Amino acid sequence: MALLQIAEPGLSSAPHQHRLAVGIDLGTTNSLVATVRNGAAVVLPDEHGHTLLPSVVRYRDSGDCVVGHAARARQSDDPHNTIVSVKRFMGRGLTDLDNPAAMPYQFVDAPGMVQLVTRAGVKSPVEISADILRALKARAEASLGGELVGAVITVPAYFDDAQRQATKDAARLAGLNVLRLLNEPTAAAIAYGLDNASEGVYVVYDLGGGTFDVSILRLSRGVFEVLATSGDSALGGDDFDHRIYCWVLEQAGLSQLPAADTRLLLTHARAAKEQLTDALDTVIQATLSDGNLVQLTLTLDTFNQITRTLVDKTLLPVRKALRDARLGVDDIQGVVMVGGATRMPHIRKAVGEFFRQPPLTNLDPDQVVALGAAMQANVLAGNKGDDDWLLLDVIPLSLGLETMGGLVEKIIPRNSTIPTARAQEFTTFKDGQTAMALHVLQGERELVSDCRSLARFELRGIPPMVAGAARIRVTFQVDADGLLAVSAREQSSGVEARIEVKPSYGLTDDEVSRMLTESIAHVQHDISARKLAEARVDAEGLLAAIDVALASDGDLLDASERQTVDQAIAATRAALSADKTVVINQAMAALNTATAELAARRMDRNIRRALTGQDISEL
Repeated sequence: MALLQIAEPGLSSAPHQHRLAVGIDLGTTNSLVATVRNGAAVVLPDEHGHTLLPSVVRYRDSGDCVVGHAARARQSDDPHNTIVSVKRFMGRGLTDLDNPAAMPYQFVDAPGMVQLVTRAGVKSPVEISADILRALKARAEASLGGELVGAVITVPAYFDDAQRQATKDAARLAGLNVLRLLNEPTAAAIAYGLDNASEGVYVVYDLGGGTFDVSILRLSRGVFEVLATSGDSALGGDDFDHRIYCWVLEQAGLSQLPAADTRLLLTHARAAKEQLTDALDTVIQATLSDGNLVQLTLTLDTFNQITRTLVDKTLLPVRKALRDARLGVDDIQGVVMVGGATRMPHIRKAVGEFFRQPPLTNLDPDQVVALGAAMQANVLAGNKGDDDWLLLDVIPLSLGLETMGGLVEKIIPRNSTIPTARAQEFTTFKDGQTAMALHVLQGERELVSDCRSLARFELRGIPPMVAGAARIRVTFQVDADGLLAVSAREQSSGVEARIEVKPSYGLTDDEVSRMLTESIAHVQHDISARKLAEARVDAEGLLAAIDVALASDGDLLDASERQTVDQAIAATRAALSADKTVVINQAMAALNTATAELAARRMDRNIRRALTGQDISEL
């Protein structure tokens, strides 16, 4: 009889070789982890059944941290050490933040990116994000019952190189192998397109807690082609919360609140925003640290009025994306709503009126990105057959070089399909010039001062020649993650210089190495704690067994033997109160030695009891 190869439809023909891979939506407000099970993408819950992990990290006096619901519950009590919406700080300096004085944190404007002072020391957004990713990794491995081979992590489409590199550094610190950084709208399009077998041109409108993206995609028979993308990496649901917070301050006549009161009112503002999704009004009630009671009624109409400018602000990138894609509103087959903030009724109304059709909301806006990332992770891990799909993503912002006069020469224009490589030739400015400084920039403006600096490097060893004679070919390469590498080569001599762009707002290699070392030390601490706990369990089990043995057969020992055993028992009980695995193990070894004779005599007695009255020949 021939055996059939058993496999799930569309999956690898060797199910025993299934590799565990996940998709992670590292969100501003909440984060999720998803995987593909039995051919379907599912979000993995924690031990309490929660699928959403609040992106909140609280650092405690002991130096460790708690992540998620427990941290969020203490955000008003301990605002300085409870970090909320850290994604908004990723890859950014202090000057990039909007009104940092209004935030309940102590910022350090360190080289690289802004850092935050906590009781556990100065923490970068990368380290804080790594703590969130570490919690999601632990959840996934506990749920799937094995180690992960890799993860696809989603990022806003409008994240620049600095923010993408920072996200990748965070994943590395968390012990994750990043299979790919995937733009959030593209991930949502994968989940929606495969779930609904949709074809045509679709808009993905993604309004999360801290970022806004819009992408226009053409879906056709497994091909996901991004035509254009736009957005605002500093616009999201948090801004709607802040508008409510400002309204409360105005109505209640408050100003210069302490950090705890600021966080308390922001928490109530978020709750009010969520309640107005299904209600016409809500009551904001909070007792401040000075005992004053704030009690205000916020109506849906008032909320719509104070946030109207924010809603209109989201439509500007929509118009820009349509213009870049050379499409009109009538060319759009559907609008997919992504992100928890799209639950707001006036958001859905504004989008529906703009596109002259109701938006598509049949998939959970909180989960759709993670589900799409899980599907892509399943493909990259090699678990799918030959019917996988093709992603044609784009870069959100143009990449170029500084030229004479402080101008930007764009090498790769925005919305170019990735991965891609483009080159352009430059020449020298002065006679006898033997070196050239190259300044890599990202942005759409014409002046260097208006664009983001990514990296600087030098090409040296150019043969001396008259100005304009040298032919220097500069090549830009963008990988599938949207990360950039730049090389420069003098054509006649072959002199070459190359740089893997580590953005000026990213972390240095030394900083990443330091944090990796610290994370390894953290792992060692966890291993030691586990060994200590296991030793205590073993010791308590041994003591319980000996107590039973002494109760039934203690008469087998004489007085001196019993004293030796009692002393060993007392030493083991004393060792349990110590926090040293070695001490407990030594005490257990001594106790085993002291009770070895008792064990032998009990065995003899039990054998005699069993054989009493038995005929040996009948056994």
